[in-house]
Amino acid sequence: MNLTTIFEKLWKDYADYNPLTQKVYDLFRSEGEIVINDHIAFRTFSHPSIGIDQLALPFLRNNYEMMGEYRFEKKHLFARHYEHKTDKSAPRIFISELLMESFSFYLQQVIHGWIQSIPEHNLLSNDLLFAGNISGIPSHRVYEKLRNESEYAAWLYVHGFRANHFTVSVNHLKKYNSIEKVNQLLKENGFLLNDAAGEIQGTPFELLEQSSIKAGLVPIEFTEGRFEIPGCYYEFARRYPDGDGKLYSGFIAKSADKIFESTDFYKK
Repeated sequence: MNLTTIFEKLWKDYADYNPLTQKVYDLFRSEGEIVINDHIAFRTFSHPSIGIDQLALPFLRNNYEMMGEYRFEKKHLFARHYEHKTDKSAPRIFISELLMESFSFYLQQVIHGWIQSIPEHNLLSNDLLFAGNISGIPSHRVYEKLRNESEYAAWLYVHGFRANHFTVSVNHLKKYNSIEKVNQLLKENGFLLNDAAGEIQGTPFELLEQSSIKAGLVPIEFTEGRFEIPGCYYEFARRYPDGDGKLYSGFIAKSADKIFESTDFYKK
């Protein structure tokens, strides 16, 4: 599968599943902006059949290469980011995985059962990237118990495989060319910002500033009935040049740690 098809399918699933994200995109377009993706992020579990290495395969086959590794000790996550070897306009790919061995036997047991329920043909397909939850109808009771240990695990248990977020490159915006201007536009239009540790993560000194909206609430059919829980979100990133004048291309773990919390459970 070529990159154009992959990105089109990822975006369609992301926007259809999370109407709030389409509204963000439409807002920028209505302001005359061209929206360029800085990066696309995915979540998974540390298991050989669905881990980072497996999810990265479609990108590696399309001329991407691994560029950085990141550890999130508090959330027990490991991540890698990938960039296209020749096309600098292609979005970066950020894939994280939950280190299951760091959690309780209960969590590990639930997730191993979840993985074993994935049809084998999905595990061997490029379509795994946007397959969603293919492990059966989730239990709300289990979702709540997983949240007690890891919001990340609970989110993935319900939503499955899909782009967790797309990211607007603020560097490519004309009118809204700073994170502050972007955040103000979003607030004026009723979007809730993730303010887990302030509205802006990172600084120009660190060469990367990021912000994000809280994930929109989406209705999910659980075995116990329908409940609204946070789905996916939109992120915004502005990058700065280093001492050599080259635009910083990596990520900052302590900033990404807070961006992860954009999908934490909340009620309106």
